[in-house]
Amino acid sequence: MKYKAISFFSGAMGLDIGIEKAGIDIRVCVDNDKHCCDTIRLNRPELPVLQSGIEALTTKEILEVAGLKKGDVFLVHGGPPCQAFSTAGSRKSLQDTRGNCILEYAKKVLEIEPEYFIMENVRGLLSAAINPVEKEKKVKVFEEQPGSALRSILELFNKAGYTVSFALFNSANYGVPQKRERMIFFGNKGSERIPLPQPTHSEDGLLTGKKWVSVREAFKNLNGEKHEFVTFSDKRKKYYRLLKAGQHWRSLPEELQEEAMGSSYHLGGGKTGFYRRLAWDAPSPTIVTRPNMPATDLCHPTKLRPLSVQEYKVIQQFPHSWELSGNILEKYKQIGNAVPVGLGYVAGKTILDFHLGKVTRQEPYGMKYSRYKNTTDRDLENKQHELSLSVS
Repeated sequence: MKYKAISFFSGAMGLDIGIEKAGIDIRVCVDNDKHCCDTIRLNRPELPVLQSGIEALTTKEILEVAGLKKGDVFLVHGGPPCQAFSTAGSRKSLQDTRGNCILEYAKKVLEIEPEYFIMENVRGLLSAAINPVEKEKKVKVFEEQPGSALRSILELFNKAGYTVSFALFNSANYGVPQKRERMIFFGNKGSERIPLPQPTHSEDGLLTGKKWVSVREAFKNLNGEKHEFVTFSDKRKKYYRLLKAGQHWRSLPEELQEEAMGSSYHLGGGKTGFYRRLAWDAPSPTIVTRPNMPATDLCHPTKLRPLSVQEYKVIQQFPHSWELSGNILEKYKQIGNAVPVGLGYVAGKTILDFHLGKVTRQEPYGMKYSRYKNTTDRDLENKQHELSLSVS
């Protein structure tokens, strides 16, 4: 039996490749980015691609292109644009047109009525308000409260008969050579909650039997191909020559630190992304859309250059043969925005194992999914229970 899926916000197909590896058949991809759509066509010429925003497509059109009827859809999955919820952005939440992509995604799920859905997003969604409030305002209505955006989205799914579980997952805990933290939501059409997947790897390996996968191990998957990469300025190379694998600006001689950092030297925070060389024996930091931006540098552990497109691919676990459309910056962007393939596999396998009755109904042993606290649906449920008790 084939388990049929519809992919929204497909991008370069990181989530999709993982879901396919889990045993689920994707029947159509939808994305509004030309280069992403061209990348899908390059690698999956047999797969229908709709180059459009999902708000411009009817459910009928999507199902027709996929060759499916409502009752045929096993899974809908996708990662709606997350900038509106990112803690690094302006946090406009559902007022932002990109934030509204989540509402459009929810609408399409509810219209298609799949048996299951998967939604990926950033940590900022946990605390985003529907209508962000000005800092000086003291009284907050529901729409201005932290977390109100998430609660309103969950309510939409709940009212339509879906039970939703979620967590903030560190991809390194699932064999990805990258410390990338992303929210994954699992939806089941019914009253039973899908248990969260147990971590398979840990930093020291004591709880799981397997250590995090390192950059060194990831780079073993490089096959001598030619590397495409952007460059650092001569000024920045001057300081990189003084740094070893795993070091950043704080490892520069003290008398050079302010000179290297310029006005950023006086800013708060750790600023560990400045002049950052990757460590060989640890996972990569989160892959970003460009590896030579000053505050989020991703420099090769020993070479005097940023990570290459090919190194991006192995860290994100894309197949060696995966082709990317566009110029070098477009290639970095597509890979940087993708869900790691290994995390996509975990998400797809979680759904399929639940469907086939292969998972226990107990939560995993007490290992955290990420470095943060209170990032699962159980945490949200407990918090709401505590609030109701305090009110009563």
